Order: sequence, then C-alpha cells, then structure tokens
Amino acid sequence: MLLQVAPGRYDAYENLLASLADGQVWMLLWQGAPGGPDAQYAAMEVAGHRYAPCCTSPRELAASGWNRAHEIVSGRDIALTLFPDHCGLWLNPHAPGGGVGIPWPDLRRVAAGLDLLPAGPLQIGEPSLQIPQFYALLATAAQRTPAVRALRQAWVQPALGEPYLAIGVEVYDSSPQAVEAVRLMMQQAVAGVPEGLPVSTVAMADVHDPVAMWLRANTHPFFDRDAFSNPPSWGPPPRY
Repeated sequence: MLLQVAPGRYDAYENLLASLADGQVWMLLWQGAPGGPDAQYAAMEVAGHRYAPCCTSPRELAASGWNRAHEIVSGRDIALTLFPDHCGLWLNPHAPGGGVGIPWPDLRRVAAGLDLLPAGPLQIGEPSLQIPQFYALLATAAQRTPAVRALRQAWVQPALGEPYLAIGVEVYDSSPQAVEAVRLMMQQAVAGVPEGLPVSTVAMADVHDPVAMWLRANTHPFFDRDAFSNPPSWGPPPRY
C-alpha cells in the first residue's frame, strides 16, 4: 500500500490512512523503554515540519537498522498522541524513496474518524455563492441564540469528495447547552440552503481544525454580536 502512494493518488493515500487507523506501528524510541516515564520518540524534521519516524512491521524494523528500543502502538493511539503537538508520523524513512510522511492534520482525521473530517489537502477560499435567504435565516437564528458570538464562512474543496460551505461558529462557552443551541440554530437556517449544497459547521475554538485556522487568519465575521450596537447588514460583503 505504501508503494501505491504517489503525488495525486489521493485514493491510495486514503487507503493507507484507513490501514493505519486499523493497524499498528513500531515507534522508534530515542530514549527510555516502552511505557517508561522517560520514554521519548525519535524525531525528524522535513520542510520545517516535525515528524516521529516509525516502521510498519518487524521486517521493516529490522531493515531500518534501529538499535535502540521501540514501542508497538496502534495507529489511532499514536495519531491521538502526536497530532495535538502538530507532529506528523513518518512511515519507514529508511525505505528506498524515503518512505511516506503523514502530516498532523491527517493524523487528526485518523484519531477522530476518517469519515468525520474532510480529506486533505484542503483548498479553502471565500465563497462566491449568492444565497441571501440562507444568510438571512442564519443571521436571525444567530441573533436569537445568545451562546453565539460570531459567524464566519469559507468554501472548502477536499481532496476527495464534494466541496461544501463551512460556517465557522464562535461561542461564548463550549458547554453542552451551547453546542445544542448551535445545532438548533443551524437547523433553523438550513431551510434557506439550496438543494444539493452541503453545509458544515466548524468550531472556531478548535485550534487543530485547518478550516478554523484558515478562517481565523483570513476572514472577518459576517455576524458579530459584540461589534455592532445596531443591527448590521447581514451576509457576505458585496463583492461576493
């Protein structure tokens, strides 16, 4: 499966991620023993990004020549360990061609469930959709939802799958009540969504979500409860 991964072969890469999620890897320990308090994974840097190297089988471990300790970890567990630190996983760096690197956003997908998060790399930009009814309904619902502080928008094209409209939601707190209030808000607004247009919400408080990261860096809210003393003109800027 590693040999099938190549630039542009997103289907093969998704199959590799699925195999990793259900399998295990042999993590190389720079120091310490497996499960020990001083255990530390080896590290490498590629193009300015951090990765932890590993092997995919006992045979590959032997071929690597690694003479320190190692630890066998499930793919989901190592993904859950590495992605919060924005560290990726590099499979078989000793192999001809250098192996395959999995960036941390894809480890986040492995940890959360590949079917729950869009396949990267993501192409993210400003929407050009003219859907005033949806924005009017969404703004009205947001105004009536005290938990919502601000709303942003982006157009997201996954590597695999259909593009969709992402609504970034910033709330005053992340309590279960606030989450339920956001769900009800979106439920009220979806009546204005044209048939066949996928819409997804993004929690702006999620520091690991690549869409939320893009929204924070590149957009201004189209609904901002704190910024207006009078009712604003809802919806995207006129240039859309």
